Order: sequence, then C-alpha cells, then structure tokens
Amino acid sequence: MAAPDPQPPGPADPPGGAAGPALRSLLTHAGLGLAVWDTDLRCVWANDVLTRYDGIPRERRLGLPPRASLAGDAAALEETLREVLDTGACVIGRPYRVPVVQGAPGPRFLAATALRLDDPGGRPLGVALLVLDVRSGRGVEDRLTVVSEAGARIGTTLDIVRTAQELADFTVPLLADYVTVDLTEAVRLGGEPLERLGTADGRVPTFRRAGVASVHDGAPESLWSSGDAVFVPEHSPFMQVLHTGRPLLEPHLDTSPGTWLDHDPARARQIRRYGMHSLLIVPLQARGLLMGVVVLVRSDNPAPFDDGDRLLAEEIAARAALSLDNARRYTRERTAALTLQRSLLPRRVDGGDAMEVAAHYVPADAEYSAGGDWFDVFGLSGGRLALVVGDVVGHGIAAAAAMGRLRTAIRTLADLDLPPAELLTRLDRASVHLVEADEASEAEYCSIGATCVYAVYDPAEHTCTVALAGHPPPAVTGSDGALIFPDLPHGTPLGYGLPPCEAAVLELPPGGLIALYTDGLVEDRRHDIGAGMERVRGALARAGDGASLAELCTAVVGTLPTAPEDDVTLLLARAR
Repeated sequence: MAAPDPQPPGPADPPGGAAGPALRSLLTHAGLGLAVWDTDLRCVWANDVLTRYDGIPRERRLGLPPRASLAGDAAALEETLREVLDTGACVIGRPYRVPVVQGAPGPRFLAATALRLDDPGGRPLGVALLVLDVRSGRGVEDRLTVVSEAGARIGTTLDIVRTAQELADFTVPLLADYVTVDLTEAVRLGGEPLERLGTADGRVPTFRRAGVASVHDGAPESLWSSGDAVFVPEHSPFMQVLHTGRPLLEPHLDTSPGTWLDHDPARARQIRRYGMHSLLIVPLQARGLLMGVVVLVRSDNPAPFDDGDRLLAEEIAARAALSLDNARRYTRERTAALTLQRSLLPRRVDGGDAMEVAAHYVPADAEYSAGGDWFDVFGLSGGRLALVVGDVVGHGIAAAAAMGRLRTAIRTLADLDLPPAELLTRLDRASVHLVEADEASEAEYCSIGATCVYAVYDPAEHTCTVALAGHPPPAVTGSDGALIFPDLPHGTPLGYGLPPCEAAVLELPPGGLIALYTDGLVEDRRHDIGAGMERVRGALARAGDGASLAELCTAVVGTLPTAPEDDVTLLLARAR
C-alpha cells in the first residue's frame, strides 16, 4: 500500500455536510487522541490532542512506527497495533501509561483503543489508535481495569525480588515518578514476616530494597540498590505506616525544619535535589501479616497525590502483597526441601581401592521446588562397589522424604548381598508397601513413580552388573574406548509391583568410565532426550584428556542449555 500524503489535514478537512462541524470537533477538540498508521505501520496522520497527552509534536510522528512515534510503553502498544492489523480484531480500553508532560498536569492513565481500517472490499488500509484521558473520571470500572492488569503483570514468577521489581515497574509512571519497594529481611529469606509493630516496642526492623523504578534512567533518586539494607528512621512516616498498618498520604511533602527529615539528611538532600513534592506510603500486607512498604513519590508530575490515588495504590499493593506472600511461602518450602534433601544425600563419595568416583547435584531452577534425586556409593563384600542413582517423581518436601526412605531401603537390601536385579525387584515391592501405608495413614510421602539405576562393579572380573527400574541407561566406556549408551533392559518404575527387573553385565576395563545420571541432565521440554544424551556423550569424551572426575562433572553439567527445570544428578566412576 502506498503511503498517503504525510501532510496533516487541517481542521477544515473533515467532510460530512451538516455533520462537518461535529466531526471536525470530534477529530480535533473532543479530548480524543487520534493517530493512523498504514499497513507498514508508518504514521500518516495524528491530531493535536495526542500531543497534549504525550508531548510529541505531530510532525515528529509522521512516517514513523508506533515504537518511535508514541511515548510510554510504546513497544508493547506497537505489538497490539500489529496484532489488530493482522487479525482485524479491535482492542478496546487497553491501559496505556505515558510519562507526564513537563509543565502540565497531563494524564497518568490513558485508555487506548485500536481498530483496523478496511476498504469497501475488506482489504486493510491501516490501523487507527484512539486514546482517551480517563484520569479525571477514574471510577470503579477504571480502577478494576488497572488492578486487573496489575494482577497479570505482578507476580509472574515465584521469585520475591522479581515480584517486588514488577510492582515498582508497574506503578511508574502510572501513579508516581519514583517508587521503591522495601521488604523485611525475613521475607526476602522466605521467613515469617512481621506482625504489626506495637507502639511501645520501639523496634526498627531491618529492611532491604527489593524493587525500585523511576521516570529517570537508572533511578538516580535511590540511595540504595536492590539488596541493600535501607535506613529507616525511628520517627518517620515509614514507621508510622508500620505501627498502624494503614497507608500514609502526604499530598504536599513538608521539608521545612523540625520535621522527620532532620533525622534523615541523606533523604532530605535527594528530596530537594529532585523536587519531590508529594508522598504516598502503602503497607504490603497479606493474610494479616506485614511484609514491607511501597513508597510512591511525585516530582516531575506537578499534581499531588489524592484519595483516588491512595485507593488505587492500596488495591495494587494488596494484589502484589498476595503474590509476595506466595513467593515467600514457596521460598520457605523450597529452602526446607533443599535442606532436607541435602541432609539425606552423602556428604562425600569414596570408591576406595576399586574406583575413583565423583558426584554433582544441581537443584531445580527457581521456578520449581527441589526434587527427589539421590545418589549413593558404598562398598560390598569381596571388594565390590555399589553405585546408585535414583529419582522420585515430584518436587518438594514429600519427594525429598520419599527419596530418603528409598535410599535407606537400598542400603538395607544391599546388606543382604542381593544381585542388582533382585535388589530392585524387592525395592519395588517395598515401595508398594510404603505407598499402601501412606494411603492408609493419609500421609503425603508417596514414593510411587520413582526410578533407579543400581550398578555393582567387580574389580576382580572388571565387570559392572547394571539393573534399571525405569531409569535412563548409563554411559560406559566400550571395548574400543568410545563412550556408549548400552541397550539394557529398561524395567519399570518403582512402586507399581510390575514384572521383576533384569540385569546386564558390562565390561569395564581399568581406566574405563561409567556415568549414572537422572533425566534432568538429558531431558527438557525444548530438546529431545537423544540430543541431550549426545551432548553428555561429547562432554564425557573429554575424560581421556586427563581431567579429574570432579572437573568432568562440572564440565558435563555446564553443557546444560538453560537452568534445569528438574533436579540434575550425575555420578561418575572410573575403574582404577
């Protein structure tokens, strides 16, 4: 489509006969910001109302895409316009935030509507954007729109600091020019938050900065970076909010002598330097507990905070506080699960005179909880050595507890000097009994779905007898010295009481390597397990380069393309 004449039409351009004056008023004076882009998303027309909203002159928009001709979150709005152009489905009332125009009360909250313009034959001509300032008429529906968007944009992960930063980013410049989110030390570490401070206890809690955002690049107003301890004066609005649990609104910030700022000269300097004139502090409370405060400040925006701003900030903070509390609870449970799991794993592995061994364990990515992976190495009669790696399906404390029970059961059965296949068969039966006992007592420590590989190395025969219970096959050094994944009887996972396991005997000459691992090392949602096994094979091939097994473990785990979604366990053993 050829670009239309880029010259902006004058007020007399709209046709319409008797309706001409009304249409002209709609396009130029009705408080409705309008702009039109062609099918290449180049701006071909805009009115002056849009300039009043974002401060960009009309001539600076023409011929440019939305990301270069709009203010605020223009890149996201360009994606919306492109989607409307491609699909023809209009978008109505999308929240649109722009920085406040210098020297004007300007909008803090806009509603944007996008619709496609088609010719009589239904072919697209372009896309139009209609922007309306709804600040002056912000009512219940407007607040619900903003709070709903806050629910979608805040708390996208179970990471406490990221959630706090999302809260800060969302409220700038929607409500404030500068926002900080400070959380108590206990919350950041996943511990219990504060009860509301009593008026007589005199305690000043330790706060740390978890989120900061500003209309100025780099947030130069902030005295502290994310993670830093934040100074909180005992006699300050911050402590007042902590004592009462209610927000504090100071429409006109008092910086005169004799105020709390006399005890906080560093903040006073920043307030005067950046012209901060209006303050709003909102507590972050969820389920009756206090986790921190969000501080909102205006400097570039000359309008003071009002009760409508306070109400909206409270609703946004309430949504964010629930997300922060969920992240805190998750962090606490994950820490407990990791602690339990690490306490159940061997602190060190020793292959004695038979083998050199090394192990590496990596917990799941922060999006997930700790799982039920385990490894073990212990001696058997006749100088033989047992190598074990297992994986309990699921995450959290229940999976870690089930892992501990299975590891103990394997050690107990190994004392009976059972062959690997028989040991896993008995372990399967024991798992069934454990599941039945859990169901009878309504316990959560269900071990059904666990997988395991049990290998016994005999240094006298230079052989390794391996049995699998639904587990990936180990990698071993073949007769030609190359690493292979042998085709072994796969078996079924533990806890189902299905046919007994079978074992296979592999040759493992002196210097030969065997690698036992869990599926987290070779499998994820984006890559086929075959590609993962080939990646591991390539890393293990460096064993012949003189690297120690500990170095080799680190190198193999380092080949993971992303942070693991499941626990990763690797056990390497080299025949002496």
